[in-house]
Amino acid sequence: AAGTGEFEAGISKNGQTREHALLAFTLGVKQLIVGVNKMDSTEPPYSESRFEEIKKEVSSYIKKIGYNPAAVPFVPISGWHGDNMLEPSTKMPWFKGWAVERKEGKADGKCLIEALDAILPPSRPTEKPLRLPLQDVYKIGGIGTVPVGRVETGVLKPGTVVVFAPANLTTEVKSVEMHHEALQEAVPGDNVGFNVKNVSVKELRRGYVAGDSKASPPRGAADFTAQVIV
Repeated sequence: AAGTGEFEAGISKNGQTREHALLAFTLGVKQLIVGVNKMDSTEPPYSESRFEEIKKEVSSYIKKIGYNPAAVPFVPISGWHGDNMLEPSTKMPWFKGWAVERKEGKADGKCLIEALDAILPPSRPTEKPLRLPLQDVYKIGGIGTVPVGRVETGVLKPGTVVVFAPANLTTEVKSVEMHHEALQEAVPGDNVGFNVKNVSVKELRRGYVAGDSKASPPRGAADFTAQVIV
């Protein structure tokens, strides 16, 4: 928020601008867009110097976190008035547009929607072994035991013989569903429920990891490296 005092609050030691940028990076968000909002309430309104001041300070902060500012579009906008949201604003003739450079190529534009369109879709790690940590396990009348979780890597299909670590339980997947629709395959990022044969709810629990029993199933490890967010 570009308003007088608002940006200063957000970028202060415990401000939300800092917190959100750090959280995004820590949680693995690789691509960032900085929308400098409320440009209509700067002093004077739609101030170029205020935008440049904010751009300089935020660039410096996100660089410290680990982002490359050259790959981050900065767009001066007013959500309230719609400036530079969907089409270029006449109120900021000084803004010649945003431009980014990244290893996948360059991109540029004038508005926020173009910056959103320039986001590169992440590749889904479908070629890696199946790993699906369980978030919950349900017993559904007429269907049976339904573990629920998100596919992290690999592909889950009906008919797959899965093994649950660390209990070392093996069973066949009867069906896979997402949002109450049957799937022929679930890929990384999909939150799914899947029906398993001959396993009771009591044998499975949150935190178990499902893998393909025939292709690099999950195993115990002597040690591991973790990133812990406190």
